[in-house]
Amino acid sequence: EQVWRLAALMDSALVATALLMGLAGGPHCAAMCGAACSAVAGQGGPLSQRMLALHAGRIAGYAAGGALAATSVSTLASFAPAAPMLRPLWGMVHVGAIALGGWLLWTGRSPRWLSLPSPRVSALAQARPIRIVRTLPAPARAGLAGACWAAVPCGLLQSALLVAALGSRPAAGAAVMAAFGVASTLGLWLAQGAWLALRGVGDGRRHAALAVRAAGALLLGSSAF
Repeated sequence: EQVWRLAALMDSALVATALLMGLAGGPHCAAMCGAACSAVAGQGGPLSQRMLALHAGRIAGYAAGGALAATSVSTLASFAPAAPMLRPLWGMVHVGAIALGGWLLWTGRSPRWLSLPSPRVSALAQARPIRIVRTLPAPARAGLAGACWAAVPCGLLQSALLVAALGSRPAAGAAVMAAFGVASTLGLWLAQGAWLALRGVGDGRRHAALAVRAAGALLLGSSAF
């Protein structure tokens, strides 16, 4: 019984930690994902059906990721021998990200190769699973997009998953990531309201360039770190 009480106490501390991480990381979440959330949710406000479905799906996806992290943490030791081989590749990825972030910061626009539609991507959009998703109601599509948010390569998100991996059982890992998702939602809601307000005031192209430069600065700084 004492062991279970100690485990519950530790899990509660992990949930509180993730909650504080989500609150403190609000500006980071707003800068990195605010525009993307606005694009998925459309023109609706922070309490629109699409926005609520997006965040419900995002929290559910985070919880599933937390449960998986708490379950599979014991298998991490098997990947230790591969770490020296992966470090050069990881470094090259960040060097490329630094170059891309510098370009975005300097020009205020995405590179042409990143903006042009690819024939392969266009063909992928006609695949049967994609067509089925496109027939779903808008809130369902937003919720599905939110459920995939756990796959976003975000340092803050990965840090929260590491906290969830310390949970004593899968339910504890899920609770940790759900707390993180709920707390970080506040920053995303505020970001969407600010984004909609900026779109309706002044020169939209200038604001878009500022947003791209801010994203480039964040990408450059995080990759350099």
